[in-house]
Amino acid sequence: MENRITETLKILTDADKEACETVHITENEPVSQKKRLFIESYGCQMNFADSEIVASVMREAGFATTSEAENADLIFLNTCAIRDNAEQRVRTRLRQLNVLKKKRPGTLIGVLGCMAERLKAKLLEEEKMVDIVTGPDAYRDLPRLVEEAETGQKGVNVFLSREETYADISPIRLNSNGVTAFISIMRGCDNMCSFCVVPFTRGRERSRDPYSIVKEAQGLFNDGYKEVTLLGQNVDSYKWLGQPGISAVTEEHTENVSAQTQVNFAQLLEMVALVSPELRVRFSTSHPKDITDEVLYTMKKHDNICKYIHLPAQSGNSRVLEIMNRTYNREWYLERIDSIRRILGDDCGISQDMIAGFCTETEEEHQDSLSLLEYVKFDFGYMFAYSERPGTLAAKKFIDDIPADVKQRRLAEIIDLQQRISLERNQRLVGKVQKVLVEGTSKRSDEDFSGRNDQNKRVVFPRENFKVGDYVDVMITDCTAATLRGHAVVATEVLQ
Repeated sequence: MENRITETLKILTDADKEACETVHITENEPVSQKKRLFIESYGCQMNFADSEIVASVMREAGFATTSEAENADLIFLNTCAIRDNAEQRVRTRLRQLNVLKKKRPGTLIGVLGCMAERLKAKLLEEEKMVDIVTGPDAYRDLPRLVEEAETGQKGVNVFLSREETYADISPIRLNSNGVTAFISIMRGCDNMCSFCVVPFTRGRERSRDPYSIVKEAQGLFNDGYKEVTLLGQNVDSYKWLGQPGISAVTEEHTENVSAQTQVNFAQLLEMVALVSPELRVRFSTSHPKDITDEVLYTMKKHDNICKYIHLPAQSGNSRVLEIMNRTYNREWYLERIDSIRRILGDDCGISQDMIAGFCTETEEEHQDSLSLLEYVKFDFGYMFAYSERPGTLAAKKFIDDIPADVKQRRLAEIIDLQQRISLERNQRLVGKVQKVLVEGTSKRSDEDFSGRNDQNKRVVFPRENFKVGDYVDVMITDCTAATLRGHAVVATEVLQ
């Protein structure tokens, strides 16, 4: 179906939580005489982007969003299954919603996303109040499933597709700032990391056609957005095999890509960067085995491609990486880091994922992870104790043999070291001017604005007469491990 909805909705954010613990909920639409939809999204950026697709699909089916579950006719929980803690939070939430459903028996509850895909129909047996279970590739089918549920039937569709990319659906933007947006460029994952459920919950990799991606980016820029983030489980493996003769979205791009029958990630990145020099471009997530020098040189070529790379390490030890099935070793990872520094410079922001206490990890191997952090000098990271996920290769092949207290101690050591390094990296910017895109007011004071610099660092400064969506040159005067602080400077001060 062709969906050309361009309305912008707001989102409410549960502040100060890590990415995997964040919860997004829809806000009230100013319409009446429509059924009300409440979406609560857990987990990663891909889930938040998927909720925007769900909102668009359900808009076509006659639903408007609400920020209050108590006022909803239909409640969707878009779930994460990457850690047990994430699933337990959803189960706790379902128990709360069951109380609401007893008060309003006509309310329908649906579980969407990765947890739905992992448990499938079993979820209906375990959680009696659930009416609909839908996997990430079946969102087009939601209106039919809702109709079934309205008749008293249970609606289930957890079919994983090898083709579905939702390329023709215009997402309803669920973020409130009107400045930054996600664009999904691919779905699924072919990497069978032994600790990860994603290949089982999101299916095989498939790439969206580049012309629809550029069209979406152009539309966002025309609507006033200043930054897009290209999303995929592994963006570096993006590969579109097209047909000759397909024209590009605009005349400016036609000469570059109209004759191409294959587009890789570096080429796609350039296509999006060419939409406008005023449109910042980010991407997530990269995989160490796939990120190429071509991508790095493309980043260097275009000023509006942010000099920031999220490059999960997971461990600093080659043996542990092997049993994680990461398909690279410590030396390969460090060579990629060295290439980033050589091509993009020491100021390029790099962040990591790190798992503490993976199966059979020794104390010496844990020390290798710490030494990796010391070598790379990551700007920040997402660090977790290993959590065994049912159905993964690790759960089938290995014993989760590291005691919980040892995991937590190792995790604390990783976090403490990263905090120190993050502070050191931020201190390097004190006394320097950073170009900041204003995204909104600071969480701590309405007198301050908050935005991010090129390296994805949060910057807070007095709001003065600036507005959301402005690019502001900010002199950094102070910092913490997480935030830069400063004040706006005029162009002449920047030149000095």
